[in-house]
Amino acid sequence: MSDGKTFEQIVASADDLFYRQGFENTSFADIASEVGISRGNFYYHFKSKDEILGAVIEARLADTRAMIAAWEAETEDPETRIRCYIRILLDHRNEIMAHGCPVGTLTSELAKLNHQAQGAANGIFTLFRDWLRLQFERLGCGPESDRNAMRVLAWSQGVATLANAYRDEEFVRREVEEITDWLSARVRDCAA
Repeated sequence: MSDGKTFEQIVASADDLFYRQGFENTSFADIASEVGISRGNFYYHFKSKDEILGAVIEARLADTRAMIAAWEAETEDPETRIRCYIRILLDHRNEIMAHGCPVGTLTSELAKLNHQAQGAANGIFTLFRDWLRLQFERLGCGPESDRNAMRVLAWSQGVATLANAYRDEEFVRREVEEITDWLSARVRDCAA
């Protein structure tokens, strides 16, 4: 296995384990076992769990940028783009019901640990917030654009948290429908 490929596998496995088990509950041994490499080979790539966390956050930021770029390429309509974000709750409902939102769970855990990487992890939310704000600005929502963006973020995080707590798929579907209805109303209000 090439060094680049091993590095990518370590990051992907760490990302998955941090999501399923939590950052604090995931050890070097867990990640090495998941990748199928020796601890020595593991330490060749990463000297600390914090280094791995940094690489995981960078990978998540890159994935988020790619997802946003795909939504941008898919349609020019800002409302449809926002709906793409909202659909994450449905598209990933099984994972969310099992483990929560990957961004929300990581940022919450890092906040509880008062971890130095919390700000970097929050950067994923900031990417979404800035992008959602831009979509609301394009819809003509003016100074309410950031508030609308935060509302969508907060609502989706609340749904993810409760979906994880109750594991109720029908709840997720109802809330996605309500967020979508709210969005349609905001679009009408901004256009008026």
